[in-house]
Amino acid sequence: MPAQVLATAPGDPDPAGSGEAALRAAVGDYLAHLQVERGLSPNTLGAYRRDLARYVRFLAARGVHDPAQVDEAVVSGFVVALRTGADGAAVLTASSAARTASAVRGWHRFLHAEGRSDQDPAVLVRPPTPPRRLPTALTVEEVRRLLEVAGPGGEGERSPVALRDAALLEVLYGCGARISEAVGLDVDDVTPEVLGEGGLVRLRGKGSRERLVPLGPCARSALERYLARSRPQLAAQGRGTAALFLNTRGDRLSRQSAWAVLQSAAQRAGIARAVSPHTLRHSFATHLLREGADVRVVQELLGHASVATTQVYALATGDPPPEARAGRRPGPRDPSSAPPPRAD
Repeated sequence: MPAQVLATAPGDPDPAGSGEAALRAAVGDYLAHLQVERGLSPNTLGAYRRDLARYVRFLAARGVHDPAQVDEAVVSGFVVALRTGADGAAVLTASSAARTASAVRGWHRFLHAEGRSDQDPAVLVRPPTPPRRLPTALTVEEVRRLLEVAGPGGEGERSPVALRDAALLEVLYGCGARISEAVGLDVDDVTPEVLGEGGLVRLRGKGSRERLVPLGPCARSALERYLARSRPQLAAQGRGTAALFLNTRGDRLSRQSAWAVLQSAAQRAGIARAVSPHTLRHSFATHLLREGADVRVVQELLGHASVATTQVYALATGDPPPEARAGRRPGPRDPSSAPPPRAD
């Protein structure tokens, strides 16, 4: 994608004559690098673009029109502005400010590595330290209720949409999948053995990294019903797609629609607190660790690049660090795992 397309978006002010052209071009080059070399998703690239657009406006307002003119004091001033609103923009929380500062640090590191600046002015600037927030997880009973309201029986036996919703929620929880990974699944990402023992699902995570995750018996049964009795009917409404989860027009199910499926199920299950797709992912990891799964196995299942990210879930369980535990590989829908199996 051209740098100038990546660097701007509908609603951004026209940079022509604003003195920001060189800065925006440099941002566009960095975003192109992230897209091609690191394979970041469009959503992640959009977050980088928005964060760096605020930085560009900050620089231009201070008469800085070339990245080579930036020094450490300027970068530090921007980090302060993120938390105080001194640049006239919104005041950010510590976690949001840390994310924006990280984007700025990455941009300057890229420009220095490319020889476009003599120094990296952000190398010594530390972003705000956000308070550690423990991931929230549903209880085993809440997960059971959530999956049962979307499961077979009643409407689930008749409606293709209900069968799809049941399979989607089982995959989200049973694989610990991100919402983008679940809706991005194609039929070929489900191995033929999924309808028997030992089925695997191929998930594509951040940075286009792939991983194979085993399915428990309940998730396999839900996918079997969906593939045999629901997906063909939904696919007949469209023009043909490889997507696993389809909407009523026969097209790939969107993230927004998948989110709505979960919200509806949570409401029908009587779960009063907020439930997001990531809540199911947190629940998957927390339930495994509570059952004694090895933290590095859970890291692989979640697709975390660093085990430190996975270890946060040990704090949420209230248990000691799980890295010393013997490695077991249960799946959340298997008999040896946290949530006991449900009768289909």
